[in-house]
Amino acid sequence: MVLRVAVIGAGANGLCAARYLSADPDRYLPTVYEQTAAVGGTWVYTDRTGTDRHGLPVHSSMYTNLRTNIPKESMAFSDFPFDSSLQSYLSRQEVLQYLEGYGAHFGLNKYIQFLTRVEAVTPVHYHGTVRWRVTLSDVTAPDKQSTELFDAVMVCTGRYSVPYVPVLPGTDRFQGRTLHSHDYRVPEPFRGRSVVIIGASASGIDLCVQIAEVAERVVISHSNPPFMKLRRLPPNVTQAKRVESIIGPNIVRFLDGQEFHADDIVYCTGYSLSFPFITPDCGITVHRGRAFPLYKHVINTTYPTMSFIGIVHLSLTFPLFEVQVKFALGVLSGRLSLPSKAAMDEEVEEDFKSRLEAGLPPHHAHTIEPLYTDYLSELAMAATCKPVPQTCQMMATHSFFQMFVDPVGFRNAAYKITGPESFERVPLQRIKKHKSAL
Repeated sequence: MVLRVAVIGAGANGLCAARYLSADPDRYLPTVYEQTAAVGGTWVYTDRTGTDRHGLPVHSSMYTNLRTNIPKESMAFSDFPFDSSLQSYLSRQEVLQYLEGYGAHFGLNKYIQFLTRVEAVTPVHYHGTVRWRVTLSDVTAPDKQSTELFDAVMVCTGRYSVPYVPVLPGTDRFQGRTLHSHDYRVPEPFRGRSVVIIGASASGIDLCVQIAEVAERVVISHSNPPFMKLRRLPPNVTQAKRVESIIGPNIVRFLDGQEFHADDIVYCTGYSLSFPFITPDCGITVHRGRAFPLYKHVINTTYPTMSFIGIVHLSLTFPLFEVQVKFALGVLSGRLSLPSKAAMDEEVEEDFKSRLEAGLPPHHAHTIEPLYTDYLSELAMAATCKPVPQTCQMMATHSFFQMFVDPVGFRNAAYKITGPESFERVPLQRIKKHKSAL
């Protein structure tokens, strides 16, 4: 029997799901639902913020000059390499072209229904089995709805589209501008201004460097551990502890006692998990950035024919999506036997507890660091597929820490794989000098 599988979202994870589902046509028939008119998910840039031309929230968090913060050598799908002539750190346009090429190479577009929004997913019981009723709407005519029945659902909507903005004491007193990184596009609006950036992970660091090029002064506020303290910052940037409160129309006070006049506050505080189409009957709870119970962060323990691809955070993204998809398909085919629901739920709780014990806050329940390598290995072993090469993980980790050591210049380098567990990072200046000598 051919299983009908609904894939929600045509970003990198949805394309990966469609690629492996469509590779086994005797077993699976995928239908991918994408609410925009293009593949690529968050990699599809738009100047618009807020809502798109159809009145839906803008999904993409891309900004104009975005480049990847890990090298291409560590982030490709296993069977579709990046063009070797490209620089290690790719522009957003190059990543989107890669995903478009991936879809074309594997003939995925014929499985995608564009401008189709999933409104609801509900389990339906049929003689001891579970199928999925998917309610759909036409984005161009929202009143036009339909339903389809599927044997399985793969949720591939990502985790970087619904901004998380913490409530700070005194926020209502602030009379300057506020912005979440989701709505940032270019630095020009901050020219000559005093800016507080809250958060110093990838987007916080990037926006800090870009805004500092035009702003009078920037303070980047964070609670990173000492080994993640930023170095070699632009001269008009200072660091401060977390924001304690806003004590006046434009005054921000930090936990270390510093006070700063701010014209603007930019929140680089991450994203909330959001699956508005998941009905309560699905058995999934989303609370404080955690979706549970999900076995291995993928399988709905109540209904294992529902899987979630790509909700983990701080990972290699594309290679991880591939391993998660293969794991989910192993479960769906029956090739992989799952533990009992009780055993899976217990493991889910133990996994969450291990993250809390590692010092991660509850809303980082799906943050893979510092347990990333173990997670990848366990998942690949369970899926009986090739693990992500150790070199890829090592390069990504190395690049991640270079971002803190040299926020301005860490991308001025090229990576080269030199062995199963070795790589070389060469500064671009050295490469240019070498070429000029030839």
